[in-house]
Amino acid sequence: MTIRRLSDDTIGQIAAGEVIERPAAAVKELLENAIDAGATRIDVALLDGGVELIDVRDNGSGITIDDLPLAVERHATSKIGKLDDLDGLRTLGFRGEALASLAAVAELRIQSRAREAMAGAELVVRYGTAGSVRQIAWGDGTAISAHRLFENVPARRKFLRQPATEAGYVARTVGAYALAYPTIAFSLEIDGRRTLTSDGRGDPLGAAAAVWGAETAEQLAILSTPETAADGFAVGGMVSLPPLDRATRQQQFIFAQGRLVTSRQVATAFEQAYHTLLMVGRHPLGCICLSVPPGRVDVNVHPTKSEVRFADERLMFSLTQQAVRTTLLERTPAQHIPTIMSAPLADAQVQRRFALAHPGYALASVSEPEASREFDVPLVDPDQRAGGRILPVLRVLGQIASMFIIAEGPDGMYLIDQHAAHERILFEKLMAQRQSAAPDRQLLLAPVVVELLPRQHEVWTASREDLDGFGFATDEFGALNIAVRATPAGLNVRDPAKALITVLEEVATGGRGDSRLESL
Repeated sequence: MTIRRLSDDTIGQIAAGEVIERPAAAVKELLENAIDAGATRIDVALLDGGVELIDVRDNGSGITIDDLPLAVERHATSKIGKLDDLDGLRTLGFRGEALASLAAVAELRIQSRAREAMAGAELVVRYGTAGSVRQIAWGDGTAISAHRLFENVPARRKFLRQPATEAGYVARTVGAYALAYPTIAFSLEIDGRRTLTSDGRGDPLGAAAAVWGAETAEQLAILSTPETAADGFAVGGMVSLPPLDRATRQQQFIFAQGRLVTSRQVATAFEQAYHTLLMVGRHPLGCICLSVPPGRVDVNVHPTKSEVRFADERLMFSLTQQAVRTTLLERTPAQHIPTIMSAPLADAQVQRRFALAHPGYALASVSEPEASREFDVPLVDPDQRAGGRILPVLRVLGQIASMFIIAEGPDGMYLIDQHAAHERILFEKLMAQRQSAAPDRQLLLAPVVVELLPRQHEVWTASREDLDGFGFATDEFGALNIAVRATPAGLNVRDPAKALITVLEEVATGGRGDSRLESL
């Protein structure tokens, strides 16, 4: 095969795919540019999930007329001059690729005025072809709008998801930066509807209320750097207090040197700090902000700058876990000593033996009728059970910490998770109920209006009929709002909004079970 030189346009489009793979990536780059420019207000607007329009405006220092043509050239940056400058990097951007990559796959319009300039400037770049700079009347700061993203790269546009899903990714990104930068006022508008507004007053919990809601913000705790941390290392941000949790990790954000990143070590340390405090399968939410001496972190791992490499991975793991765990223990009530309930067969000798083996537990006795009545678990049809097994006839021996049932069967001891058993019973009832013509519903005295994220709304739209079959009666109630008029009678739902959002969140991230119906 003959080796050929690629055209500049083709090179630009290929390189753009490394930096701008979806609208949320473009918004992240533009947010970081605005923060580097010293902005105290950043407004983001989307149309059609960001494919038709991404518009980001800030009140930062602006771009001079002379620098505007350079701003859209690859590897042109004001952040560094040589490779060694990366060791002392204090800015979010440094590669000089964001605007050039976005200009290669969209119709890009930049309007800006430097603070010392008398007039503003405008530059339009249509899929890599730049026009001439012209003077315009403009206020402080910069406005960058990208129209018709990936129109010249149909193959890339084909891999984008539905507009509501893409808008959800953007909302998650903007929300993360609003949490990490409470001194900056952020706003997000999706298809003409304002979905996020933070005031920029510097209150972390106020920013959390804007992103997650006031009720969630009341259950958050501010992190502080452990006393054992060396100079230059710091841990900040906020985390949720038990029992606040989520079915997914979508509301966990990690920032390093002010930049939203992914770090398996830090994420693991974050979750491990909640050991024994959350149920299995549930996840905390929070925003963890790490700072390290510039020379101890490599930010030039990937073109998107979404990955970093710490020189002291174990130290960062330890500091994160220690900061979160200390905060949780300070704010979480002390746990009572669990009690094991047993049948009368637990005589004095058994009690002494158990006390020696398990010094942290107390042993008490209950009557056989009481144990039998409290721990009666109905059997289910083998065709309806996962795995197709029937439990044998069991004799209840006791209960541990009001959480596990100890029982004796023909082939040995059984330890039954009461919560999981109860969930399985409810699941079987729901699946059986769905086969009936009219599901049992609990009508609400007044409809509950629930505001959904774009991603949640997409799941609701696709699952509305199945939800109705389970007993949820819901209706459209404006842009991203729905009205809940009834809930499944067998679930005894106390908070219809929370119950529905939990279901939609879990299904949005894949859910469990062999089908969408089982996930619901």
